[in-house]
Amino acid sequence: MFDIKWIRDNPAAFDASMAKRDLAAQSEALIALDSERRDLLTQAQDVQAERNKLSKEIGIAKREDRDASDIMEQVSKSKSKQAELEELAKAKDVELENALMSLPNIPADDVPEGADENDNVEIRKWGEVPSFDFAPKEHFDIGESLGQMDFETAAKLSGSRFVLLSGALARMERALAAYMLDLHTMKHGYTEVNPPALVKDAALYGTGQLPKFSEDLFRTEEGFWMIPTAEVPLTNIVSDEILAENDLPRRFTAMTWCFRSEAGSAGRDTRGMIRQHQFTKVEMVSVVKPEESDAELERMTGCAEAVLQGLNLPYRVVTLCTGDMGFSARRTFDIEVWLPGQDQYREISSCSTTGDFQARRMKARYRKEGEKKPVFVHTLNGSGLAVGRCLVAVLENYQQADGSVIVPEVLRPYMGGLEVIEPSK
Repeated sequence: MFDIKWIRDNPAAFDASMAKRDLAAQSEALIALDSERRDLLTQAQDVQAERNKLSKEIGIAKREDRDASDIMEQVSKSKSKQAELEELAKAKDVELENALMSLPNIPADDVPEGADENDNVEIRKWGEVPSFDFAPKEHFDIGESLGQMDFETAAKLSGSRFVLLSGALARMERALAAYMLDLHTMKHGYTEVNPPALVKDAALYGTGQLPKFSEDLFRTEEGFWMIPTAEVPLTNIVSDEILAENDLPRRFTAMTWCFRSEAGSAGRDTRGMIRQHQFTKVEMVSVVKPEESDAELERMTGCAEAVLQGLNLPYRVVTLCTGDMGFSARRTFDIEVWLPGQDQYREISSCSTTGDFQARRMKARYRKEGEKKPVFVHTLNGSGLAVGRCLVAVLENYQQADGSVIVPEVLRPYMGGLEVIEPSK
């Protein structure tokens, strides 16, 4: 969401930013809409001012015992005219807001320009890619051989892009989530939240999933939306709020199921757990003062990296280019974990700062100490991590030639001391 006044004052800069998002110039149409809206409001105010004069004339006529019926009729027509103009202005205001709501965030100046993931820029790598004296398998072959990852039964129950985990793999997914939550709450300063998984329209408008991405979401018959990520309820905790300066920063984390229709991903990762309609994710959200958002993004990314370091999973961090960055993001760092079965790095976390983009949509502000006028906060979000993808990475990096899987040391306390996952009998 953008400040139309800023667009009026900086049309060329706004259009240049939209061009980085591969969008045509937008400022002329937006400014024209705003001009029509303001002109209608001005007309309504002029009508009201004229009616105020007429009302005074009615008073004078009555005091002088003159007929004021003509003037009273003009006043009545004036009220109708003002209401008509205000309705037209309101319609233009809605049209302008919808137009602004449909536009993505402006990339930070130093975000690399590019068309897609091939133009992302690697920042750093961590860990050593494992070598095997056998051909490493992909996670679905490992899980099915263990007898604890069942896509066929899940399809019988729910259709494609679902999985049924059992035994030690079900416990490992739970262990991974618990490990992440403990790390983020006990060491990284996040407050654990257990939020609703169903939200209203306003929450999704606030974080930018609506109106543009409704086809990627699941909606109930009662009008609730199933959350695509805990970013939605966590960020909206501060919607319509004016916080005190000493309330910031606020940091939240949550483990939730997430639901996405994957409507735009036909044919991609159709087998396995990489891209599913329902998945578990631990999310991190920060609400900070504007001058702290860049440093907070580095901090948040480090918190996500710490999970992989604890699990001793090799990964790399990349800066997303303008063509691969999410709708609400101003800058995004992706963490990609190494998957031996695929012989490539795959995304396991995205950490983004949105600037005040979401805050404007949510009307989330704070008041600086000693100042009267509140200003918009900055919001950030990041996966800390995608639990299912983390399970995939553990299976592929810790697989053994006999089909068993070693349990990472940091997970063993969460799994009753289990050191190796063997095939189910």
